[in-house]
Amino acid sequence: MSSNDAIEALRAAGSALGDVDVSGWDDTILTDQLAELSQVLCQLDAQLSRVADAVRARGYRIAEPLAA
Repeated sequence: MSSNDAIEALRAAGSALGDVDVSGWDDTILTDQLAELSQVLCQLDAQLSRVADAVRARGYRIAEPLAA
């Protein structure tokens, strides 16, 4: 995957996550899907950490953008 494709995929994932709002989910639905939700969130966390660690291993710093 090219660097441009990778950045676009990460942007798309971030955008998709921005649309997720579990506060509107019914408690029963959340309870029923908690195991799957936990698994997906842990998978995402692991992959984001892997990418961030690889960037840091090359001597670069990951910084949050300044607030406008």
